[in-house]
Amino acid sequence: MNISFMAAAAGFGSYSTILMMVVLVGFTYFFMIKPQKKRQQQAMDMLSKLKKGDKVILVSGLHAKIDSVNDKDKTVVVDADGIFLTFSKMAVRQVVEAAPEQEVKSAETEEKAASEEEKANEDK
Repeated sequence: MNISFMAAAAGFGSYSTILMMVVLVGFTYFFMIKPQKKRQQQAMDMLSKLKKGDKVILVSGLHAKIDSVNDKDKTVVVDADGIFLTFSKMAVRQVVEAAPEQEVKSAETEEKAASEEEKANEDK
């Protein structure tokens, strides 16, 4: 009698092991591989959209502006304060989004208004 229970438990054990392996593979794919592929695709899209005048940060931390892009050799020439350097496109870590000029001007206007208000309060 005990032998039949042991045989049933052993059969269930093999199915549970297979099920656990399938769950582990699924977990690995959805929580590790798929997000990594998504980040890699975003990086490739960013690199393919590089153009002259973009401000970038390189993997070394250098902040520069792109002077030219060579798609054949997959290189970029960057201008770092008058020094022109050639890097692989893969050296670009991030494209820095420049703030729209209208927002910059409105911020400057607000600062001027605040400073004029402070001066008016000091005069009183």
